[in-house]
Amino acid sequence: MIFSFFSGSGFLDLGFEKAGFDVVFVNEIDKSFINAYENSRQLMGHSQPKYGYHTGSIEDYLEERDECSLAKSVKAEQASGKLVGFVGGPPCPDFSVGGKNKGQEGENGKLSQSYIDCIKKFEPDWFVFENVKGLWRTKKHREFYERLKSELSDAGYTLDNRLINSLEFGVAQDRDRIILFGIKNTKAKLEVKFEWEKYMKYPNRVAFDFNWPSTNKFGEQPPFPDNVPEDLTIQYWFDKNDVSAHPNAKAHFTPRAGLAKFLVIEEGDTAKKSYKRLHRYRYSPTAAYGNNEVHLHPYEARRLSAAEALAIQSLPKEFQFPQTMTLSAMFKTIGNGVPYLFSYGIASTIKDYLEK
Repeated sequence: MIFSFFSGSGFLDLGFEKAGFDVVFVNEIDKSFINAYENSRQLMGHSQPKYGYHTGSIEDYLEERDECSLAKSVKAEQASGKLVGFVGGPPCPDFSVGGKNKGQEGENGKLSQSYIDCIKKFEPDWFVFENVKGLWRTKKHREFYERLKSELSDAGYTLDNRLINSLEFGVAQDRDRIILFGIKNTKAKLEVKFEWEKYMKYPNRVAFDFNWPSTNKFGEQPPFPDNVPEDLTIQYWFDKNDVSAHPNAKAHFTPRAGLAKFLVIEEGDTAKKSYKRLHRYRYSPTAAYGNNEVHLHPYEARRLSAAEALAIQSLPKEFQFPQTMTLSAMFKTIGNGVPYLFSYGIASTIKDYLEK
């Protein structure tokens, strides 16, 4: 049974459901994301969470502003003999290498501590904590991360963690994320290994070793490169999701200025901070679409559509946003989300571990 926090529009949860878990509780502070979550579930024929959708801060559960009584829900599931898991990826800009870098003191950074405090308070049988590589690789953030792990160990959890790139799970996107898995010591079996690589299609970053194309003049038709995996290319996912016919195909920002720039940036030129043009036969840089991070279509003079960005996040083509959702909200929740195939791989690994 999954209790989901910082749920966004449900990318992480969809992967867990495909692996056979039941999402019974959803918490997200942004109402537009919750609406998108509900909309996609209805369209895809998924059942509603047993304990409902909850719009509000995770801190409500720590400060006894808990109208749904999270504690009772968790205990009810455990009393029925089911293993309860908490899954969540607290907002990460304060730890991101290219973000605010305020760390644990930032408004978003504090939410990582709140999530850990919720785990300690409500004692799920297991949990997943997802976050950016800055929490792993930046010294001051790593100290905070290690402290969180110590708190969880002291609270009786056996831990395992890994820095994973989305390419490893067959997602056409260069996106590094920490996954921290914890299980109550009373449930853990020391002889059972957590097999991180079991469901990885391209483990240990071998995907970077292929002979990927660099750049091509905009408007030309480059040949498909030799010996690169097609499923890690943008064009493969555009075709797989039939993005031109997707309900969110027209959902893209129209520039007030800068169209001339759209015409001269080469296909595959992603070296700059902004105005990155994707290459049809290569993977995408990290799907981050906020502020000045502008990602351009490989061979059209425009920004990516929401349908194309969803494909880059490996969502099934049946997933769609409501037409009433703003463009800003669409691209924000896409950029914040965990790639679907990444989630499915991690969830499958956890399921195997729990069954053993």
